[in-house]
Amino acid sequence: MPEVRRSFCRFCHANCAMLVTIEDGRVTKVQGDPDDPVFGGYSCIKGRQLPEAHHGPQRLTVSQKRGAEGFADIDTMAALDEIAAKLGAIIAGHGPHAVAVYGGTYAFQNSAGVGSALAFAQGLGTRNIYTSVTLDQPAKVYTTMQYGSWMGGMHTFAEADVAFFIGNNPIVSHYGPPGGLPPFSPSRRLRDALGDGLKLIVADPRQSDVAALADIHLPVRPGEDPALLAGIVNVILSEGLYDRAFVQRYVDGLDALQRAVAAFPPAAAAARAGVEENQLVAAARMFANGTKGVVSTGTGPEMAGNGTLTQYLVSALNILCGRFCREGEKSSIPRVFTPVTPRRAEVAPPMTPYGKGFPASRFRGLTHLGMEMPCNVLADEILTPGEGQVRALIVIGGNPLVAFPDQDKMARALAGLDLLVAIDVNAESATAKRADYVLAPKMCLEREDISNLSEWWYEIPYARYTEAMIEAPEGLIEEWEMLWELAHRLGTGLPLAGGPCPMDERPTKEAFLDLMVAGCAALPSQVRADTVDGKAVIYPELHPIVEAGDPDAPGRFDLAAGGMPDRLIAYGAADQPTPDFPWRMVSRRSRHRFNSTGQNLPALRAKRTTNPAFLHPDDLARIPCGDGDIVRIRSAAGEVVAVARAAPNMRPGVVSMAHAFGDPGIGPEGVREHGASTNRLVSESVRYDPVTGQSLQSAIPVAITPA
Repeated sequence: MPEVRRSFCRFCHANCAMLVTIEDGRVTKVQGDPDDPVFGGYSCIKGRQLPEAHHGPQRLTVSQKRGAEGFADIDTMAALDEIAAKLGAIIAGHGPHAVAVYGGTYAFQNSAGVGSALAFAQGLGTRNIYTSVTLDQPAKVYTTMQYGSWMGGMHTFAEADVAFFIGNNPIVSHYGPPGGLPPFSPSRRLRDALGDGLKLIVADPRQSDVAALADIHLPVRPGEDPALLAGIVNVILSEGLYDRAFVQRYVDGLDALQRAVAAFPPAAAAARAGVEENQLVAAARMFANGTKGVVSTGTGPEMAGNGTLTQYLVSALNILCGRFCREGEKSSIPRVFTPVTPRRAEVAPPMTPYGKGFPASRFRGLTHLGMEMPCNVLADEILTPGEGQVRALIVIGGNPLVAFPDQDKMARALAGLDLLVAIDVNAESATAKRADYVLAPKMCLEREDISNLSEWWYEIPYARYTEAMIEAPEGLIEEWEMLWELAHRLGTGLPLAGGPCPMDERPTKEAFLDLMVAGCAALPSQVRADTVDGKAVIYPELHPIVEAGDPDAPGRFDLAAGGMPDRLIAYGAADQPTPDFPWRMVSRRSRHRFNSTGQNLPALRAKRTTNPAFLHPDDLARIPCGDGDIVRIRSAAGEVVAVARAAPNMRPGVVSMAHAFGDPGIGPEGVREHGASTNRLVSESVRYDPVTGQSLQSAIPVAITPA
């Protein structure tokens, strides 16, 4: 008889509550859990493919080793023996910095994945730890550390009467940054909030799903988000709409910001941003006149060439309007598995996010951003001889060949490694196909996990510890276990928040997680003990109340920090792009793709196989081409071909394609079946953010011609 058990999805970071139907040891169905107090039965099309993901023919169920005749099966433990021996020789000959570890988006879906990757790199002593965070949204890390943070937390979407989304389409992406729309039944939740009186502003060059619901849609010209935001700040300051008492008590640098935005009066800002002046002014007044609610961004604006400047202005807007929880209120996003910090009506002093004192790359003056190296130096670190050259790369749940800038350069880099190890559920990923070893891990319904990744969106103290639902194929272990086994063989350690991981005998997942999140409000072992029938555990007593701030505390927001006002002035004075590349390519999310993994599931491929170039019908006539024709898209760095698709919701002059697609081994003739990667249009060493190293990966100037 079928058995139905409770768990949660780990296909993406939303971690939706699921009912899992199991029959004869196989998952036959997953669906949203209607009794869950947060998700209320919601699930998405990608999450509902977990049965096929686990049992379909694309699933890698045995580890692989490359030989003269191609890949052959190898026992995972035997593979780890060989990999450890090769790593040991590389470290002995070239030092620990010769080894790099990359944790991709899929690595985050195992609750121990990224934590163990960081611990493994620290145990080796290598500076070369990378994650997908520095590919798409490093500016959020930078601004959080650079400008200080409010210890009581920002307003949540649940309490907002106004919301401002910039380049964020959470109905599709299931991504809601702090204060934004949480990924819990996002369409229904947004419509309910609008019905209750929420005012919604959306800035996006296309009429996205959320933009179609907005009170004000600002179809901003790609890459010109700073002009739009500077104009809005100008209006708020000139009309005195900001929270004067909050600014006087907690904010420095207002004069520097006022000086910078003086060059962006509404008419000039609107012209630069490509929006109507009256709409820009209306948006400024609508946001400032709200009582609660924040400005939030998606990944697109950060990838559009001025990521840190955009995020600085977003932070400035939230700070000017005082969009933070005050003394006596419940603190936002209580978090159960995150280290406990004081929740006070006070500004935590800023931290230095990068630069002097941080491990340095050999390239472009870039250093660690927080705990990791910018992804966009990895290819050069591999290709360039000398002390510190990366010779071995371990990829965990990622696909650098399709996700990193300059695909051909990354292909050369991967080919030049002495050792490439991919931990992946799919041997057909572009990176895995080029690996020396492909290690097959357990999948999500075959392992224990906690909801630590998604708790940045929970507005109540909600926690989950799920058990394994089914047995994994024989011989498979988890990603963190593979790293433990390598560290054990190399004689290195895994330093964790709660102390060194035991290295004499591999600990249980529960014990590892307890060490990894030590200092949190409730340890995973406690949540596991409190779990009944697989349901989420709610801890109302752990929801902190914002305490009074220390009147002598020195912390203040500094809007002049990091030289950002001067950068805004320089941005306003910069020459506009030449007409050689008259279109701007922007990134987009898809309901039927999961970043660089998961595209090969039959139900998802049935929806779309290629990576279309969405264009306004007027632009199709301008090229000229028809809907479904192949077009050639060229930038200063390279070119791709794509299938043109008419999209009336696009801003004219803008083309939109998904990021992280394609394989350089598949030529243009395979475009309809496989699609192409937009990273072939960008270079990490020509236009990049000088703070984070992030490449221009959206708002790319391109020319389009018939193919």
